[in-house]
Amino acid sequence: MLIAVCGKTNVGKTTFFSASTLVDAEISNRIFTTIQPNRGVTYVRTECACKSLKVKCSPNNSKCIDGTRFVPVKVIDVAGLVPDAHKGRGLGNQFLADAMEADGIINVIDISGSTDSEGNPTSGHNPEGDIEFFEKELDYWMLGILKKGLQQTAKRIETTKGKLSDAIYKQLSGLKISQLAVEEAIKEANFSIDSTDEQYLDFLKLLRSKSKPIIIAANKIDITGADRIYEKFRERVNPCSADTELALRKAAEKGIVDYKPGDNSFRTLKELDEKHKQALDRISLLLDTYGSTGVQNIINELVFQKLQMIVVYPVENEHKYTDKKGNVLPDALLLKRGSTAHDLAYAVHEDIGKKFIAAVDVKTGRNISATHELQHGDIISIKAGR
Repeated sequence: MLIAVCGKTNVGKTTFFSASTLVDAEISNRIFTTIQPNRGVTYVRTECACKSLKVKCSPNNSKCIDGTRFVPVKVIDVAGLVPDAHKGRGLGNQFLADAMEADGIINVIDISGSTDSEGNPTSGHNPEGDIEFFEKELDYWMLGILKKGLQQTAKRIETTKGKLSDAIYKQLSGLKISQLAVEEAIKEANFSIDSTDEQYLDFLKLLRSKSKPIIIAANKIDITGADRIYEKFRERVNPCSADTELALRKAAEKGIVDYKPGDNSFRTLKELDEKHKQALDRISLLLDTYGSTGVQNIINELVFQKLQMIVVYPVENEHKYTDKKGNVLPDALLLKRGSTAHDLAYAVHEDIGKKFIAAVDVKTGRNISATHELQHGDIISIKAGR
């Protein structure tokens, strides 16, 4: 799974990426600070199965901190977007190609109004246009790709009685869009090759919403006046402060505070001077107001709600919850909601999927079939042949 972090650099998009991954990335006021996309790993947060089992886990592919499991997700920080990017303006074509590589998108906007639509410092900017033009650029870029190829194949589809969904799927194959999503969007939009440009756009908006869910991160909520702008858009955006998240994580690394990403508070571990005390007091006020810095919440909402993923723990020994090396709950895997025990077997290893015999639901001790639908937090022991 891959998440794209998008937006203009000045809105704190690169800061958001750094705050969620702790991968060093250049941060500045230049519009195109991100020339080549930065790649890293972020984490979704969930309660670890070790907590209910009352055992000490030994994570392998993820991290567990005091009963909270952090499961890795790949993330890409793409070049800044400006209006008319779909026409090639700025780094438009590169940006859009990188963004559409992802399964889901976080669009970071400046909710303080201190960045204009071109990414330049300003004051009093209305961020509503930034929300709308971002999706518009994606749709128009997809329109250009689709119409160019679809018109060339229209006659062949008609003469061979081919399926429109096959042609669209093939034309958009590089955008990680499933054929099922194409078929559903065609049906829901009543779309045909002879549709108008407006109908093409309506179809593509629907297809994008099915294939590339977007969540809007209203960054810089900590800046004076941002709360008033946020109130106008609170139903559409998720407030956050990437700077605050980054500061807390760095303070935790230095042993100054006890803090886990997504916590609604922190504990001070060292005596501080007055300047640092005041800074932490401001951070405490932000956490009290919004419940967290918002960064972890946004990642979790995109993965668990928008992308409909669940966390499952595969083990070998259903009695000790271990792998063959004796590691307790070593792996936490992200699977699409609706995945089966057989899907999990393939996720663990292709050979295990091919040689699948049966599985055990460790929590209940019951044998389950290959088609058994898994639930979030399940612990499953896969039985495979040799």
